[in-house]
Amino acid sequence: MEHIGTFILEQLLKMQWLSNFIAAALGAMGVNMASPIGASIHFFIYDAIKIVILLTVMVFAISYIQSYFPPERSRHIMGRFRGIAGNVVGALLGTITPFCSCSSIPIFIGFTRAGLPLGVTFSFLISSPMVDIGSLVLIMSIFGPSIAIVYTVVGLVIAIVGGTIIQHLEMDGEVADFVHGDFVDGEVMLSMTRRERLAHAATETKSTFKKVFPFILAGVGVGALIHNWIPQEAIEFVLGEDNPLAVVLATIVGVPIYADTFGTIPIAEALYFKGVGLGTVLAFMMSVTTLSLPSLTMLARVIKPKLMVVFVGLCVVGMVISGYLFNLIQPLFG
Repeated sequence: MEHIGTFILEQLLKMQWLSNFIAAALGAMGVNMASPIGASIHFFIYDAIKIVILLTVMVFAISYIQSYFPPERSRHIMGRFRGIAGNVVGALLGTITPFCSCSSIPIFIGFTRAGLPLGVTFSFLISSPMVDIGSLVLIMSIFGPSIAIVYTVVGLVIAIVGGTIIQHLEMDGEVADFVHGDFVDGEVMLSMTRRERLAHAATETKSTFKKVFPFILAGVGVGALIHNWIPQEAIEFVLGEDNPLAVVLATIVGVPIYADTFGTIPIAEALYFKGVGLGTVLAFMMSVTTLSLPSLTMLARVIKPKLMVVFVGLCVVGMVISGYLFNLIQPLFG
């Protein structure tokens, strides 16, 4: 059983076979794998291909499943839950939506128009870009199952707590008026045939790939740079354990970067293996995926400044606290 688990982790998720193949191919072409240039080329090609494979497989599968759950049906499901239970369901629903922070906003609008409690929709908005199933699989492929589960649990807790606080603050009036317009019924999706659902999944996969691929390349490129060219001492000086503000800096640095988890993980991977603390890396990933400037710009058209400040503040506080906490317990994952 242990051999099966190792095979799944190393060969299916981490795709060690792909790494070995690329290394052999580059070696046959005369590339020195021990040099920074050779190592960077290998890192770039291997991570880019691996992430694209995982992305397309996961998005296709999730989009097919999601065709059975249009916004109106999700409203019926979540409408049965009130209070904290509603926030839990909203956060969990976010895990099956392979969207970046910008792509989650139209769904947030749809749920709000459908009459879902504001706190529930915000639990979804926080969870969706941060802890979708696709990112869980990818994180597992690089950092292992323990860290992947930790990241997911922390993201869900932030989403649930954040949504609950927003609900208790009774800030429904802080949403732009147009958001409460007529809701478009999505029941037509329920009548789709299997062939139509497969076509829908293929279309969604193609669309997501086009949107995400440039950020995958950018993220892998930055990861290759960090992994092979920036001295470990420099990274540890800024984001290492000796810097008490490392988690705060990682959270702030992540905001200007626009990428989903697929584009962020190569950077996080390089930082982690350069000695940056686990909590610092997790805080960076959460900040990039949830609080990117483009998504905040879009969200500013949907919610009013007071609610925006509360949303960003809750996310930042949750990320920073989680970062420091998991830096403390990191030895447990050693």
